[in-house]
Amino acid sequence: MHLRNHLELFPEFVVTQLLFRDVQNCAELRKMAMEGKIAGALINPSVVLDPFQTLLAANKAVHVQKIGKMKTRSLYSEIIFNLSPTNNISEAFKRFGISDSDNAVLIVLVHNKEEAYNEDDVLSKVDGQQIPADQMSTLSDLAKIKKLYKVAPQEEKCGNVLDAVICRMAAKDVV
Repeated sequence: MHLRNHLELFPEFVVTQLLFRDVQNCAELRKMAMEGKIAGALINPSVVLDPFQTLLAANKAVHVQKIGKMKTRSLYSEIIFNLSPTNNISEAFKRFGISDSDNAVLIVLVHNKEEAYNEDDVLSKVDGQQIPADQMSTLSDLAKIKKLYKVAPQEEKCGNVLDAVICRMAAKDVV
């Protein structure tokens, strides 16, 4: 049901992705996240095309945390920020974080592989149906993603939308 990946550059860290649909308590989850009661990034899955996208954001967040260059206050807010094609933090939260009216949520957790990790703690807080995280594209809004990342039709002729999204995420600090 979940996806678990070890970060190649940071082998001591594991990224776990949990995907839920028919969520009834997004407002409550959002409040808990803002209060620090949920140790995870709560992401709107309609703007995520593939689990690789969030894995890239998590890897980048761990990297900037290690070198002391985070632009946000926590690792999990840094993950949400890294999904955005722009450097506007508040815009990233509006577009990629969950809102009170959402009915689906992607939870991204980063934990040390040596530490005990209680997944049931997070699962017990979500009032919704967990689905396999690799089915993320079933909840994605392709038109919304293309608009957010400004994917041109010409780009789709020589590659795919995921390639365009990943390029924008990876290059936003350089451009």
